[in-house]
Amino acid sequence: MKTLRQIKCTACRADEPTLTETEITGLMPQTPDWRVVEHDGIRRLERVFGFADFAQALLFTNKVGALAESAGHHPALLTQWGSVTVTWWTHKIGGLHRNDFVMAARTDALAAGARSGGEDAA
Repeated sequence: MKTLRQIKCTACRADEPTLTETEITGLMPQTPDWRVVEHDGIRRLERVFGFADFAQALLFTNKVGALAESAGHHPALLTQWGSVTVTWWTHKIGGLHRNDFVMAARTDALAAGARSGGEDAA
């Protein structure tokens, strides 16, 4: 069975339903450090990544930006001294899609590479 980070994001149509609670519960074990939050009535996946300083946080932000651009799926990013908050959701459907979990797993892989000093794993 493929892990989330091995799955290719699929094109999302505006008429697709958001993920059900059961589907979200099934995907969460592969993104255990993420939490489901709701902002403005829209469910999203969110995680705060910690870094030693602003320069490292900004480097990670840029890597997430490149990942997002390559997938055509873009998160909200809040870069601060020592941390980056990444929030994934699918704007087109106003909530969570499997692609958001795929991108969260790939973001985790980037973070693991950043902390080990290696190249991105996504």
